[in-house]
Amino acid sequence: MTRVAFLGLGHMGLPMAKNLVAAGHEVHGFDLVPAAVEAARAAGIPVAASGAEAVTDAEVVITMFPAGKHVIEAYRTELLAAARPGTLFIESSTIAVDEARAAHALALAAGHRNIDAPVSGGVVGAEAGTLAFMVGGSDEDYAAALPLLEVMGKRIVHCGGSGLGQAAKVCNNMVLAVSQIAVAEAFVLGERLGLEHQALFDVVSQASGQCWSITTNCPVPGPVPTSPANRDYQPGFAGALMAKDLGLALQAIEQTSTDAKMGRLAQQLYAAYAAGDGATRDFSGIITDIRDDRV
Repeated sequence: MTRVAFLGLGHMGLPMAKNLVAAGHEVHGFDLVPAAVEAARAAGIPVAASGAEAVTDAEVVITMFPAGKHVIEAYRTELLAAARPGTLFIESSTIAVDEARAAHALALAAGHRNIDAPVSGGVVGAEAGTLAFMVGGSDEDYAAALPLLEVMGKRIVHCGGSGLGQAAKVCNNMVLAVSQIAVAEAFVLGERLGLEHQALFDVVSQASGQCWSITTNCPVPGPVPTSPANRDYQPGFAGALMAKDLGLALQAIEQTSTDAKMGRLAQQLYAAYAAGDGATRDFSGIITDIRDDRV
């Protein structure tokens, strides 16, 4: 059994924490949002009065925060000073590569260990314990974290040194965004050509256009009953989060002078989608904006 402090008990964090509890680990949580605190307590997870209190006796600290600035601030102002020497910090938020490396440097300077371990798989994957983890950090710290990651995820890949987990995540989500837009455009085109949704799905899902965005996250109701399209695009993975991740991708594109035309266009389209009601809808709901010529 490992004593874990889990900070950030939102849509992703809470089911991840619950899976750790179910596996026999001792989890103490913290979140700034009252509703998240109540949900955690209802799930039987004790919630500390502060982040510092949560990490005081923890062997491992897992953070799942909205943005890199929250991670850096929490590390600097309370978490690193409050934790026991040698605590392993697992940073599972999706943040910029340079922010992940800054957090890593802060943790090491304070006498702790750190890996970046962003996730893919959305709320469904968090609840089922089938997330994919992309890990950046030393071999030793990766090995120490692996038993916990295997409780929360099905596929864990060690991508290299500090920051490279975030690098893999930003590349993966750029591919995901581009493919989700392409699938949405194909269905809208199919509609206008007179194709039934099921017929187009039956072809593409078994042909060279097959991808996760059609077989799991199909943007039209019907062909994939579990897709957000059948729940009025309730996330899932919200458009605001995709827009945020593509902002990180754009930052990396510009820092590396990469000629990524599709990535840049996807960032523009999802920024426009998230500026409207797409902020709180699943990112596959961008099909409605494409259909109505709003992006």
